Amino acid sequence: MNTLTRLEQFYYEAKGNKWFHYFTIFCRVALALGFIPSGIVKIMGERFTALPANHPLGHYFDALYQTGFYYTFIGVAQLAIALLLSIPRTALLGAILYFPLILNICILAYATRFEGTRITTLMLMANIYLLCWDYQRIKHILPFKQSNAEIFPTKNKTQSSKFPFAFFGGVFITAALVIVINIFIFEIRPGNSLEECTNGCKGSKYPKACNEFCNCIYDQGKPLDSCLAEYQRAKHIPSTR
Repeated sequence: MNTLTRLEQFYYEAKGNKWFHYFTIFCRVALALGFIPSGIVKIMGERFTALPANHPLGHYFDALYQTGFYYTFIGVAQLAIALLLSIPRTALLGAILYFPLILNICILAYATRFEGTRITTLMLMANIYLLCWDYQRIKHILPFKQSNAEIFPTKNKTQSSKFPFAFFGGVFITAALVIVINIFIFEIRPGNSLEECTNGCKGSKYPKACNEFCNCIYDQGKPLDSCLAEYQRAKHIPSTR
């Protein structure tokens, strides 16, 4: 039995377990709720966040806000996708449409060192889980050889009540790793405000360079890459007392 066949066997066993069904519902509801507030804000024509315009992500949101009906269109799309996820019959379509949006948001959060990298990563992983949950419906468009249909049942109607400790343990460990890794992945972040940025400098190994970085971002409004380069240079300048 090859690796793909083993994965398919696990997949069909999971489809017959009620705890996986509960987790799937949880992921659908959580992802839908994640898009509803931001969608409503955009439709109402309000700014999505209170990030200052000089913040790296604030630059992006400010430009997005100025796009007029395109900004509204994104809000409508988010609400439509949330609605699709909320309806079992259309949940797969919602998950497919959700994926490029949350992938873009996740990459954007990392590119700008936004504090929301943790939640966007978890949302992306939940979206991938939902796509995997409907593997039976989308496998025919995937670029690999399919297993023989006779090996597995079309539907596993037996609802197992056995709690999948290994799976949920893996979910917990993965979520913890996302949180922990995001604490250490960046040496410095701009935070969500000048005060938050400078407060983070108190425990920094290079407080002077850190404060200069915050000033570069919020007071001078320079691009993130330029401020990071200045921070690296300032780290190697001996501090004078």
